Formats: sequence, structure tokens, C-alpha cells
Amino acid sequence: MATDRIFVDYVMEQAGLGSRLTMRRMFGEYAFYVDEKVVAFGCDNSLFLKPTAAATRLVPHAPMRPPYPEAKDYPVIDELLDDGDALRIVLLATADELPAPKAKKKAAPAKKVAAKKAAPAKKAAAKKVAAKKAVAKKAPAKNR
Repeated sequence: MATDRIFVDYVMEQAGLGSRLTMRRMFGEYAFYVDEKVVAFGCDNSLFLKPTAAATRLVPHAPMRPPYPEAKDYPVIDELLDDGDALRIVLLATADELPAPKAKKKAAPAKKVAAKKAAPAKKAAAKKVAAKKAVAKKAPAKNR
């Protein structure tokens, strides 16, 4: 069962983190990001927190279960959904323990790639023209 958008909006509102908390749809479910770090998943209308030392310390009795088939167990923090302050504290503490996201490589502009491909073709055409001119100059000399 996919997560409802109403659930996602409720989590975003309750956390009260403004633009620091974002989400992205992934495979019918949602990933929640704090400062561009994945801190939780919304799956089957439940909130699964990334397992960290902060999660163990702050919500030690949270039930554990996999958010999707064949995943490892994550703490389920549905009991914090109605307590915005506790939810915010857990999400921020989890984000603090996670590494910074890796920098993404920028793709080369399409024009430069096309220009590089066109350059060898222009050179080859220029060589053919030069070869034809050389043959044409030599040909009249043989007829004399």
C-alpha cells in the first residue's frame, strides 16, 4: 500500500522545520530529508527513522520493522507524529549523525559535446578536400 500524500503533508507540518525538511517521492513511497540528508522514510503511512545512535537513544522502545520487502529493520516512530517537538528533535538529531551528502557531478553541456563530435568530422572533410586538390594538381602534370 503506497503512502498517502495527506500523511506526508502531516509529517511535514508536525515537524515544523520549514524549508529544512523536504521530501521526494520514491517508488510509491517517500523519503524525508533534513538539510539534504535522508533521515526517514514514509512507507505504508508509517514513519521509519534511519537507524542511528540518536534514534536508539531518543526512541529506545520504538518498534522495529522493515519499511519495504528485504530491507533491514528501521525504528517506526508513528507515536511521535502527534508530538511535533519530539518529532523535530529526533529528526534533527538523526540528521546531525549522518554524513554530508556526496557532491553530484555536473553533466557537460550538450553543445560542447556536439562540438567535439563535429570537430573530427570537419577535419576529415578538410583532409578529403586537400587530397582531391593534390590529386588534381598532379594529374595535369602527368598529361604534359
